Amino acid sequence: MSTTVVDHAHDHSHDHAHDHPHGWRRWLYATNHKDIGTLYLWFSFTMLMIGGLLALGIRAELFQPGLQLFRPEFFNQLTTMHGLIMVFGAIMPAFVGFANWMIPLQIGASDMAFARMNNFSFWLLPPAAILLATSFLVPGGATAAGWTLYAPLSTQMGIGMDMGIFAMHIMGASSIMGSINIITTVLNMRAPGMTLMKMPMFCWTWLITAYLLIAVMPVLAGAITMTLTDRHFGTSFFNAAGGGDPVMYQHIFWFFGHPEVYIMILPAFGIVSQIIPAFARKQLFGYASMVYATASIAILSFIVWAHHMFATGMPVTGQLFFMYATMLIAVPTGVKIFNWIATMWRGSMTFETPMLFAIGFIFVFTIGGFTGLILAVTPLDIQMQDTYYVVAHFHYVLVAGSLFALFAGYYYWSPKWTGFMYNEWRGKFHFWNSIIWFNVTFFPMHFLGLAGMPRRYADYPAQFTDFNVVASIGALLFGLSQVYFVLFVVIPSIRGGKKAEDKPWDGAEGLEWTVPSPAPFHTFEVPPTVK
Repeated sequence: MSTTVVDHAHDHSHDHAHDHPHGWRRWLYATNHKDIGTLYLWFSFTMLMIGGLLALGIRAELFQPGLQLFRPEFFNQLTTMHGLIMVFGAIMPAFVGFANWMIPLQIGASDMAFARMNNFSFWLLPPAAILLATSFLVPGGATAAGWTLYAPLSTQMGIGMDMGIFAMHIMGASSIMGSINIITTVLNMRAPGMTLMKMPMFCWTWLITAYLLIAVMPVLAGAITMTLTDRHFGTSFFNAAGGGDPVMYQHIFWFFGHPEVYIMILPAFGIVSQIIPAFARKQLFGYASMVYATASIAILSFIVWAHHMFATGMPVTGQLFFMYATMLIAVPTGVKIFNWIATMWRGSMTFETPMLFAIGFIFVFTIGGFTGLILAVTPLDIQMQDTYYVVAHFHYVLVAGSLFALFAGYYYWSPKWTGFMYNEWRGKFHFWNSIIWFNVTFFPMHFLGLAGMPRRYADYPAQFTDFNVVASIGALLFGLSQVYFVLFVVIPSIRGGKKAEDKPWDGAEGLEWTVPSPAPFHTFEVPPTVK
């Protein structure tokens, strides 16, 4: 990596401590990509814990039929805030943290393109998170309209709704700035010889994700701003009495919301596409097709939004279009799954924790994909709309998809970040607990949904008791597994331990290139220029 030689003669005039702030100033004024990446990761983990506590509140209430702990209104506040905090506070910022850490390293750039804006886009998040979380404390409490904030519910709620709208505007601004930074960095700051089609897959998936974010965050801003003016300024965008249409809100929201779910999974695809070649000791099978598949998923994500709306009285022609368009997304997704399996085929695989999480990701993400395909079928979806089948489906994609890929990426790259190896036994313990208790929690929800149990209800008939007991126990143990992860894996590996080698996964841990194929470009150096 080339560095510019600068004349340092003038440096004696300033205070050196001012150039490199220490203590809290190092973090408050951070402009280097590694510190900002670290800030994002700690922030997102904090939000994961808060969102997880809300989820455990939901599962505690549903442990038995009848109303145990909460009023139904408060129960609905829990479901809403759990969704908003996990999506905007945990999953998205975690991937941005990975982008900050890894993209400059992978393309051979000295840093992100806009260092000050990078700092600003992070520091917008804590005030937004505080605004969102403290909406529980205002009169009327947090919004109970569901994370989708559907009208007319969202136009009736108390001040907590306004706090949520403001928080999401701030988080949206943060996402847009982060995306501009990522696009500029990837397109303009690659090392010589690093052409687009030689970039690591993680850089590709984030480049495409950043374009998606810039395209759809303003759409969300529009939907919630119209909600705001309906609430306070006498407009009637979503009020039928004034000539508006509450279903229009759903169209606008899901035009944002469907690409959003791909925003939360594409960077995960990138992480998995880095890890599997490393531990199979083979190059990624079908690199170009992976790039095209990612782009195809992104483009198709814009024409499927109304599959969330099959029960709204859509014309049959519209139902057919959205059904077929949704099924079409299964094709590039299937290409990715095929390529990952083909990469592992006849590879010299070892199963360290990153590889376990990556394979676990493929397994559970595939289940989530198949249930999504089932929900794409209009007549089936009309039966399962707003039941626990849908809850099971999107948690298989978002928990076992996004979250497992984040864990895989952490285990894979943390030796690079901290300089120390994590404890392999503890990593595996975290993996097995996570995958087992995840499935114990969410697999029974498929059966609950097929049997007709609606989501977002604080109570249910006795026939649903057994599966709910199983799910609630699983949820508690899954949550405890993540507490174990931070206390016994993350913190010890930051504080010290076995020193990581220069290439922690290449020889240091007994991994050798044992197949006659060149090492894939998953290392942290700039790849050699191909003649």
